[in-house]
Amino acid sequence: MKLSLEDGEKAVKFARRAIEEYLEKNKVIKDRLEGVFAQKRGVFTTLIKNSDLRGCIGFPYPIKRLDEAIIESAIAAAVDDPRFEPVRRSEMDEITVEVTILTEPEKINAKPKDLPKFVEIGKHGLMVRKGYFSGLLLPQVAVEFGFDAEEFLSQTCMKAGLSPDCWLTGAEVYRFEGQIFKEVEPRGTVVEVDIRSCQQS
Repeated sequence: MKLSLEDGEKAVKFARRAIEEYLEKNKVIKDRLEGVFAQKRGVFTTLIKNSDLRGCIGFPYPIKRLDEAIIESAIAAAVDDPRFEPVRRSEMDEITVEVTILTEPEKINAKPKDLPKFVEIGKHGLMVRKGYFSGLLLPQVAVEFGFDAEEFLSQTCMKAGLSPDCWLTGAEVYRFEGQIFKEVEPRGTVVEVDIRSCQQS
């Protein structure tokens, strides 16, 4: 079930509040939300500062209530993303918050060489698994960087710490869809993002 814009707005504001409470008071908010937020859903929180990624962490699978998953992913994106220094409270005035609600990843059962046919840019995100390695890229990443399906598969392999051609050599490939809500500017209006409309023709 998709979220309404009203629910998306709640999700983004909830993520921001979780981060700011944690950075200001070192406290994890205890509030819970009703409706769709009581359902178990996968979710990622992405933080953007001056058009650059500042943190992105989440849960691919629906293992937690959505409200709890938002709190945990938001705080983790701010302070636990190993690619970045922890966010400082003062930075939150310059950071836009983006929340992506995921459908459950489904394994693509196809011959390796046919995998690109099952990946629709602007619709699907990807997750790759092989042994102890796994990596995930959200649907918006392929659009933002102009990847075609093969490049998207290769980049997801590299995100997992594997060789770019791992999708051709036995890695499991999963696809999922994402519903994206984000602030237009820090603390600003929340909109639903249609990544298909962002694709370059």
